[in-house]
Amino acid sequence: MKGNAPFVRNLEAISYAEVFLVCAVSAILTIRLFLHMTGYPQIGGGALHIAHMLWGGLLMLVSIVMLIAFIGRRSELWAAILGGAGFGTFIDEVGKFVTKDNDYFFEPSVAIMYMVFILIVIAMQMIKSGWSFTKREYLINALRGLEEAALRDLDEDEKKKVLGYLAKSDPDNPLTAPVRELVIATVPRPTPFPGVYTRTKRAFRGFYERIAGSRYFRIGITVFFLLQLFVTLGYVAVITLFIGLGMDRVLNIHALENITINLGDLTFIDKAQIFSSTLSGVFVFLGVYYLRKSRLVSFRMFEWSVLVSILLTYVFIFYKEQFAALAGLLFNVLILIGLRIMIRREQADALAREAYINWRRLD
Repeated sequence: MKGNAPFVRNLEAISYAEVFLVCAVSAILTIRLFLHMTGYPQIGGGALHIAHMLWGGLLMLVSIVMLIAFIGRRSELWAAILGGAGFGTFIDEVGKFVTKDNDYFFEPSVAIMYMVFILIVIAMQMIKSGWSFTKREYLINALRGLEEAALRDLDEDEKKKVLGYLAKSDPDNPLTAPVRELVIATVPRPTPFPGVYTRTKRAFRGFYERIAGSRYFRIGITVFFLLQLFVTLGYVAVITLFIGLGMDRVLNIHALENITINLGDLTFIDKAQIFSSTLSGVFVFLGVYYLRKSRLVSFRMFEWSVLVSILLTYVFIFYKEQFAALAGLLFNVLILIGLRIMIRREQADALAREAYINWRRLD
């Protein structure tokens, strides 16, 4: 292997990463539910205890062997499935390895898992979108389509995708034209009927896009963020006036004694959560401010607000609430998906308006 050979990005990496993460999270939730329902049994006898992280390591080993030993997208998919399940099984026991007493129920363990998954998502997005794909990368990914053609596993959708990669490759490269001819000459097999996971994802996407495209959804999102802004401002006001400035003592409002604490008693996690919530509130305020000027800018500010909540605030929420925070996280993810659908529609409308204006100028 040449030392100067560059790393080439896989254009299918995001889909594999999605499968990896789904399998990892599913493994954690399945293990936790099983252990809770069975009273946390131990595998082994006497002084022996076979930790399930070992099974996770075994699954990850199998996935690595599959990537090394076999060629093709099918082996890559199974490696993502087994690797994700193995990683989830492995990291589920992180609490045992960051504490002196091997505490499986160590409170920050769920937050640690969440941070690891967030870092994986960020890393994959940086690999995908950090810089533009080169013509060489498009060509090399197209060459991988010949593997599927040789295996007689290239379906109609994959053939269109490979031809799309070749259209973005360097036409002067001596490989581009021959590869295009080979792909065109290949008789693809019919596109297989999608599996349960793909069908479920497509059905949800179509259903949610119809909902997110409605006027009522847009109004609901706006009302939601307005309420969130008022709650955030009220929360900051309580913290500032009644805790920081000691107004609870001046006004002697006894009802506040049950819901406020001294600022000095706040832990680092509490302060970090307050800071991140306030930062999220700033983006909500900007979104509300731009709402009548530019819906696109407003929706982008709302998007940043949700991203701050997901990437930062929920780290501290998971620390305090453990798996109970999953419901709130899921709600925020749905809001984020809805916002991105709305942003795409606003961008399409803006392009249509710009094209119409340019056409009228030329007319």
